[in-house]
Amino acid sequence: MTALTAFFDANVADVHEEWISSLLRKRLDLSRAQLERTRTLMDKHAENALVVGYEDLIPSLSLPDPDDRHVLAAAIRGRADIIVTMNLRNFPAELVVPFGIEAQHPDDFILHLLHLAPDAVAAAAETHRPSCKNPAKTAAEYLKTLERQGLTQTVCLLRNVIAWRT
Repeated sequence: MTALTAFFDANVADVHEEWISSLLRKRLDLSRAQLERTRTLMDKHAENALVVGYEDLIPSLSLPDPDDRHVLAAAIRGRADIIVTMNLRNFPAELVVPFGIEAQHPDDFILHLLHLAPDAVAAAAETHRPSCKNPAKTAAEYLKTLERQGLTQTVCLLRNVIAWRT
């Protein structure tokens, strides 16, 4: 293992640990094993989506929660247009817009995608649903799960798209 690989792996591990710990505090219905499975799938399917080399920006950034500065730094370094987060209060527009970045709730983000490509998003949901196991979810249960996760507008529109497609 090279020094760069070790550095990369440590930063990725820190980011994963942060979101996993945060979810475990907020969602008592989830287990570490479930979230580690999600982490493994994320790493497997998004191997080119990880941003490195952003650490030098962190000290110069200001956010309501200093522990979130790495997210903004990675977004800047990765030339992202949007930070998708349920935690909008920690990414106020006046602090992220100067970098050409917008913080957006996941529901708004997916809703925008649904307006752009409703069939593609519906197909992605139909492909994703069977992967939700323990127990397997029906279409109605899947939509209810998304709704519980705060994706209320998405579910409303997705129901209409799915009804239209059938």
